[in-house]
Amino acid sequence: MPETDSLHRFVFEHSRVRGELVRLDAAWQAVLERHNYPGAVKQPLGEALVSVLLLTATLKLEGSLILQAQGEGPIRTLVAQATHEATVRGLARWEGEIEGGIEGGIEGEIEGGDLQALFGKGQLVLTINAKHRDRYQGIVPLEGAGIGAALESYFASSEQLPSRFWLAVSDKRAAGLMLQRLPGPTDDEDDWNRAVILADTVQPRELLQQSTPDLLRRLFHEESLRLFEPEPVAFRCGCSRTRVADNLRALGRDEIDDIIAQQGLIEVTCEFCNRGYRFDAVDARSLFTGVVNATAPPAQH
Repeated sequence: MPETDSLHRFVFEHSRVRGELVRLDAAWQAVLERHNYPGAVKQPLGEALVSVLLLTATLKLEGSLILQAQGEGPIRTLVAQATHEATVRGLARWEGEIEGGIEGGIEGEIEGGDLQALFGKGQLVLTINAKHRDRYQGIVPLEGAGIGAALESYFASSEQLPSRFWLAVSDKRAAGLMLQRLPGPTDDEDDWNRAVILADTVQPRELLQQSTPDLLRRLFHEESLRLFEPEPVAFRCGCSRTRVADNLRALGRDEIDDIIAQQGLIEVTCEFCNRGYRFDAVDARSLFTGVVNATAPPAQH
């Protein structure tokens, strides 16, 4: 059985190839519980959550990485965020009926769809927010058979860092494998090509069902690998009353006063976790006095 909610790092000995394998179970269910996503939306959302964790694990920094897909098609926005502490959250917004995302099999595997068919003309934005560093943002057209294909295009054109992704999503689990070729000298110029050819034999059901040691042994049994201890992964939303207050304060006092005058209070619901925050007239005044009640109970929904 595969390990639950975990991230595994591994390296190919005597080469410049590294890999990561991530599986989401409870974290994936926590995302699905917040909204009733159709299958065609679950697929790219699960792929994005897995991908953002794989990418964050390659960065040696404190902060977060955000993948945001935007388009004019049925799926309008998709956001996935992971932190250096291996926490993840995500959401998607869509309109109308969306075809695709057929589910079946004992794992309920979900078939992927062409990104342009799902998002229309759009773009994939990768944003890195790190402590003590300038904010970084990269943009690539939203094209290909899935989020992994779009990311591969991004790394090929923007980072000059060969990267390959193999992603799988079901109603129960989301999983992904990533290989990267690091810059620098190597003893064997064919190391990267050989690793990719071997990884290309992986099946979605293997990613979803096999344990990490068994899967790596099956794929790379003739290679010398070093597998590191797994890192636990968890769903966690970064919202708080203080952060919501900061966002409300940015609207300005006149705007806040108008809302209070019309509605009597302000209710804000976090789209990532569905937690509600309520600000009455007294709370609204406190936004601009520098004293915010951070311990006020959340709104009930």
